[in-house]
Amino acid sequence: MKQQEQEKKDPTGAPAIAFRAVTRAYGAVRAADGLDLAVRRGETVALLGRNGAGKSTAIGLLLGLDEPDDGRVELFGGPPARAVAAGRVGAMLQEGRPVPRVTVRELVGFVARTYPAPMPVAEALALAGLTGLSDRRVDRLSGGQVQRVRFAVALAGNPELIVLDEPTAALDVEARQEFWDAMRGYARRGNTVLFSTHYLEEADAYADRIVVLDAGRVAADGTSEQLKRTVGGGLVSFDLAGGPTGWLDALPGVTSYEIRGDRARLRTADSDATVRALAERDAIRGLEAAPASLNDTFLALTRKSSAPKPLTTLETTR
Repeated sequence: MKQQEQEKKDPTGAPAIAFRAVTRAYGAVRAADGLDLAVRRGETVALLGRNGAGKSTAIGLLLGLDEPDDGRVELFGGPPARAVAAGRVGAMLQEGRPVPRVTVRELVGFVARTYPAPMPVAEALALAGLTGLSDRRVDRLSGGQVQRVRFAVALAGNPELIVLDEPTAALDVEARQEFWDAMRGYARRGNTVLFSTHYLEEADAYADRIVVLDAGRVAADGTSEQLKRTVGGGLVSFDLAGGPTGWLDALPGVTSYEIRGDRARLRTADSDATVRALAERDAIRGLEAAPASLNDTFLALTRKSSAPKPLTTLETTR
């Protein structure tokens, strides 16, 4: 139903978010360097990147808090300011403090009244998991509860797109789980979610698609499994016991390797072939094989995207 309503509002079918050759520089630093990215309606997309990769700049540009030096940013086919003013976009940014001496219901209601077609306050509170806390003062809530209040405030305009900048930073495990349960309730309505996070397991668990930024450009874009396959689908490790390493690059399937202490860690596109080849050698000890994690994949992608070598080039760290 929500998706049908979105199509009626904008029958052109424009993506929720579009960056078109966007450049934004701060002095000599290009925080966005010809950035091209589109997010379809109804997607939940994780935006990953090292510190300084351009995530915060991209979020500022798409919310209309900053302007590109070149290129174009669009929300639902138009300028960001128009979509934000219409309540089609909600955002949770990293900065912000609890408002003193107001209740949760009062705060969400005040924000809702600034939009032309707001979400009913009770509905926003329910989606954020705050119904039982609606009469509590915001400045007397726990960190996890305050984060849910910020989520309810972002929902107040009844947005079709919500942007979350490190939404679970500094929250404990239970509070993080409660927050993502609330976010999934919003996404299940057919809405679009873009979130940045340093918790890679959140991207793995909750995103339909992962976009990795590096040096202001898209370094990788796809599902978690697609990204893992891009850099080699598995990890194989074993004890070197002080032996040579020159033969590792000849092992079948190996795309890169590194040495940590006395242990070799091989990234491989064919774990079975790599393990069989190692099993044929004498004195291989402590052999382990595991699928690549998103953390390993992220490190490989950002390390390689900053280097002039292609992804298929063997890399050795000693």
